[in-house]
Amino acid sequence: MRSVFWLLGLAALAVAMALLMGDNNAGVTLFWPPLRFDISFNLFLFGSIALFLLVHLALRAVSLLRDLPVQAQRWRRLQAERAVVSSILDALSHQLAGRFVRAQMAARHAVELLQQPAAADWPRRDQWVVLAHLMVAESAQSLQNRDQRDRFLQAALQPGLLRGAPEATEGAMLRAVHWALEDRDPAAARARFADLPQRTARRIQAVRLKLRMAQLGHATADALDAARLLAKHRAFSADAARSVIRSLLLDALREAHDLAQLDKVWAGLDASERQTPELALAAARRAEALAAAASDPTALHQRVREWLEPLWAGFDQLSATQQHQMVLAIEPGLANLDAPGLAALEQRQRQRPGNARLQYLAGQACMHRQLWGKAAQLLGQARHGLNEPVLLRRTWRSLARLAEERGDEAAAQAAWKAAAQID
Repeated sequence: MRSVFWLLGLAALAVAMALLMGDNNAGVTLFWPPLRFDISFNLFLFGSIALFLLVHLALRAVSLLRDLPVQAQRWRRLQAERAVVSSILDALSHQLAGRFVRAQMAARHAVELLQQPAAADWPRRDQWVVLAHLMVAESAQSLQNRDQRDRFLQAALQPGLLRGAPEATEGAMLRAVHWALEDRDPAAARARFADLPQRTARRIQAVRLKLRMAQLGHATADALDAARLLAKHRAFSADAARSVIRSLLLDALREAHDLAQLDKVWAGLDASERQTPELALAAARRAEALAAAASDPTALHQRVREWLEPLWAGFDQLSATQQHQMVLAIEPGLANLDAPGLAALEQRQRQRPGNARLQYLAGQACMHRQLWGKAAQLLGQARHGLNEPVLLRRTWRSLARLAEERGDEAAAQAAWKAAAQID
């Protein structure tokens, strides 16, 4: 459409010039004393137009000649900027390809170009400076040259660069934390993490680093908080989040140094976690290990039974190892088991009559209550189904004591002999 308007305009101009100059007999007289020139008006008009164009082109040529040094300087600056960008891209490409020496050379070349006085007024110089120094530090970390890494990292974290390139500077800070974790230096990682701006410390990448830092420093509580936050923001898959949190909870339970801390960790679990067999059994085992320091063993055993109570509904779905651990956790409290507790245990055993471990538990409970006949019957049945050496040895010892109680010396000696022969 624009070309059509141009053609119409040219046609209108041609018509106007034809009407003006076709039958124009006017003349123009020019005086240059003592000379006089008589020329036609058309020639005068064409001459004026040609003179105007000539003067205009001459002025444009002079202007271009005067701007030539500025254009040359701008061209050199653009070439230098392109060289810096190319060097940084080469360094990044070599770093990703595992060619760390070449990456370092390319990044150092970019640093040298940025240190020239002509680069002082470049529009994004601060960002390029941070990235160039960071690439040198990254390659130095890959080459295990920590002195060079720290030197270029410090250059990338100059205070004056933070205002001009905040995102690049914050990225350098995060990489510094990551490098400290790679060096397995939790103290340096914590110091670097403390220098992060508050807005940066709340980002997912920073929380991931916080999780690794807490795990490396054995700060299980901090690691658990970070893992829960990452799971909340879906930084992990659902299965990975459950696995990480369960592992940290197991560590927290195992690291409890007294019963108060163990209760605090258990109180921090949600309902679904308290019904997890691994966690409940780990809490029970740790409570048993701390039982020697308990002022009230009866209350401790009651607490363990409460922790393990949700597992009874799915007792048959527990693995053999978990059932064994559950029996070992409950057995120390059988001596203080009250009548309702004994009735509940016997009911569970009757609901699963073929389970040797429940027969063992019920038999030991009856023995503590001096129900000798029922204890002998249950333990006698349990000895045929137990395959754990610890429980089988305890079964034979209990049968030996029951035989001594009823005065059967031969049966007692046979039971003691059987217990001694179990490895």
